[in-house]
Order: sequence, then structure tokens, then C-alpha cells
Amino acid sequence: MKMTYKHTKYASYIGYITQAIINNLPPLLFIIFNEELGISIEQLGILISFNFGVQILTDLIAAKYVDRIGYRRAIVAAHIFSFFGLIGLGTFPTLFENSYAALFVAMGINAIGGGLIEVLISPIVEALPGDEKASAMSLLHSFYCWGHVSVVILSTIFFNIAGLNHWKILPLLWALIPFLNIFFFTKVPLCVLVEEHEKIPLRKIVKVRVFWLLFILMICAGASEQAMSQWASLFAETGLGVSKNIGDLLGPCAFAVLMGISRTIYGVYGSRMNLMKTIAGSSILCVISYFIAVLSVNPLIALAGCALCGFSVGIMWPGVFSLSAKHYPQGGTSMFAILALAGDVGCSSGPGFVGIFSNITGSLKSGLGYATLFPVLLIICIYILHQLTKGNRIKASSIQCEISSDTGE
Repeated sequence: MKMTYKHTKYASYIGYITQAIINNLPPLLFIIFNEELGISIEQLGILISFNFGVQILTDLIAAKYVDRIGYRRAIVAAHIFSFFGLIGLGTFPTLFENSYAALFVAMGINAIGGGLIEVLISPIVEALPGDEKASAMSLLHSFYCWGHVSVVILSTIFFNIAGLNHWKILPLLWALIPFLNIFFFTKVPLCVLVEEHEKIPLRKIVKVRVFWLLFILMICAGASEQAMSQWASLFAETGLGVSKNIGDLLGPCAFAVLMGISRTIYGVYGSRMNLMKTIAGSSILCVISYFIAVLSVNPLIALAGCALCGFSVGIMWPGVFSLSAKHYPQGGTSMFAILALAGDVGCSSGPGFVGIFSNITGSLKSGLGYATLFPVLLIICIYILHQLTKGNRIKASSIQCEISSDTGE
């Protein structure tokens, strides 16, 4: 069968499902790691930060070398790392005497795959022929959410059938997804985002103040999302006193469903919406949802706050990517890599921030309350960006002039 750009999109969708598995399967096992392996909440927070820290390092290296390696080799390598990382998650704790060290190794391998996927999938889809790039980007990122939902629901079914004591089999089953996508990406057609001679060097882009606002926005987007997402399951089980099955379904699963719905809505109707205003409104809703989750004494209302947070953060990450691509159309893969790095800084700092303050206050609820800092900062930055870009009407030519002026060319 001849592969077309449609198949490239399908492979990219599976790529984001793979990243969803990498980022969201371990949190479902946190209660098991805590009770069976004796790993504390603070150590779990360090594990989350390590995962995204390795992704940050991968993003940084990828920014320099991906264009030289080529999209196809890099994305195939990403899925190979993801496959072996998931295999390790299920086998290393039995091979290493120190289970905590075993999880570090497995999640480190996983994180390399996840970091490469984050750097590569967005520019791969952005480079495909077609209009409505912002809508296509949002629809692409919705598959991360649907992957997250699938991980929660299918893992819950697995636990009900096989029992929690057989948890080590679960990562091996999920490893089939990246394994199959390895072969898919060896065949699908790929386009180059920007020809080498047309690229704006990253050293010029980073000297423009608008870019740094976008960088901070990506940090806040990642932190706002993962601060809730990574702790939702444990929050529901320990903070709200519900069972693991109910906690997983009404916590991270509902979070992912509503995040996927918001991204799909923008993917379908994005051309009729103002992206910057949508991000600002989502940030305000995010603050409200955090307050509902941490201040409510009713567990169901608190879980509704977790779910609403998923809807509010849905557009943030793909939205900032689209704003960046609009302002810097010749930024190339390296620009996406640096933005992915910023997002992963947020993904690392958000859950780690919650873990630290939860340990200080002795309450996961309090830790999540401090995380409202991130959507508040996002609101401030989007307002400043709006002022600097005069309502988001800036043109690529103006950006080019600013770059030339700032670099003395």
C-alpha cells in the first residue's frame, strides 16, 4: 500500500499516544510504588522531575542535531527508546536490588523517547501541506489526551482483571504501541519544515523579547497541566479518600477527556476563534479549577475541579506552539525543540513544585494550591504578549526586521 500524508498524520497521532503512555502510566502506579516498593511521595515527586528533566536535556540536544540526523531516523529512534523504556519499567524493578534506582533507569530511557517525540511530531505535522495550521496542531495534540484516557481506562480494566500484584505486565503490554509505530514511521512520507537556506538562526530568534515571552508561556503551560495531571490519581486516593478505580477514572481520566475535548473543539472550530484570547480565557478558567479542587470539602466537587482543569489547559501547549509558528514561520525544528524544552521545564517544575510544598505543609491539597502560581503567571504573560504584538496582528516581516535590528544586521 502506498503511504500518503494522511498516513503521516496517523503515525504522528500514534506518536503522541506513545508520549501519553510514557508520561501518564507511571502516575497510575504511584500508589503501588508507594505501598509495595516503599517509595515516599517526595521521592515520587523527584522521579517525575527526573523524567521531565531528561526530556529537557533531550530537547536541548535535539535542537542542535535533529536537522543533521534527519526526521525519519530521529523519530524512529524516539520510538525505540520508548519501547525499551516501557519494557524496563516492567522488568527493571525485579532485576535491580534498588527498586528506586531501577525506576530511574527505566524512566530515563522513556524520557529520551518522549523528549524526541515532543521535539519532532509537531514540526512533522506543521510541515505537511494544508491550511489551518493552528487547528491541525490542536487536533494533533488532542491525541495525547486520548492516549492518556486510553492509558487510564485500559489500565484500570487490566487491574480489575489481573489484580494490582501483576502490575509489572502492564508496561510490557503498552510497549506494543511504540514498537508498531517504529515500522510505521519507516514508511510514511515526511516533509521538511523549513529549507536550510531559509531558516532564521536560533541565535537571532532568542534575541527577540517576544520569543522569550513565548518561552515563559510554554513553561507555564507545561506546569499548569502536569501539576494537576501527575498528582490527580494520588490526590483522589489519599487526599479525597476514594478507591483507586474511582480515583483513576474521576481524576486523571476525566482530566484527560476534557483536555482532549477542548483540543478537539479548537481543532474543528479554531479558524473562528482568536487564539490569544482563547489562551487567556483558558488560563483564568485554570485558576478557578485549581481553587475548586483544593478548597472544596466535597470529594466529587474537588474531582470536578480536577476535570475542569483538564479542559482549561487543553489549548495552552498547542496554542503557544501555533503562536510561535505564526510569529516565526522560518524558525525551523530548532525553534520547536527550544519551545518543547520550555514546556518540559514546566512539566518538570510543576509536579516537583507540588511535591515540595506538599512535603512542607504535609498536605497534597496545599501543594496543589501553590501551583496556581503558574496559570496566574500565564495570564500576565499573555497580556504582555498581546500588548507587544498589538493584538496578535504582527507580521512575519516585522519579526524579521526586529531580528535584523537586534543582531545589528
